[in-house]
Amino acid sequence: MKKKYNDQSIVNESIQYPKVRLIDIEGRQLGIHSSNEALNIALEQDLDLVVISDKSDPPVCRIIDYGKYKFTQEKKAKEAKKKQHNTSIKEVKMRYKIEDHDYKVRLNQALRFLQSGDKVKATVIFRGREIQHFNLALELLNKMATDLNEMSIIQQQPTKDGKNIIMILSPNKK
Repeated sequence: MKKKYNDQSIVNESIQYPKVRLIDIEGRQLGIHSSNEALNIALEQDLDLVVISDKSDPPVCRIIDYGKYKFTQEKKAKEAKKKQHNTSIKEVKMRYKIEDHDYKVRLNQALRFLQSGDKVKATVIFRGREIQHFNLALELLNKMATDLNEMSIIQQQPTKDGKNIIMILSPNKK
């Protein structure tokens, strides 16, 4: 019974080591056998012989149902990927002379981004000679930081970036 598997594991007839340390399906060590003996023992039980660790001397092989083993490995990898969250930076842009309602909309956007675990880049945009009102933009960003202080911490203080002022907030670890 020869099975074909197309991944990186060394299975059944592909094992070319002269001697291997053999572990059965319950996890008990069966000792050191030749590759052919180990393969015959696995095939008698209608299972597969899989190299678990080729770094040791002799390599460690286990008798398992390889299809089931591969399925559980893929399932574990999928679960780990599901739990992983990639944080990205979301941007909220506004002008220094923003209206109160518009400010609240931007604040709610930033709050939503922070709750989903993303960082927020608050940007105040200047056009033309508006750059002379730098202090008003600074006050606006500080106001935003205080309004969001329960949900976030300031990762980067407000700094001038060309004709913009930016501040980066990251979500609180609570």
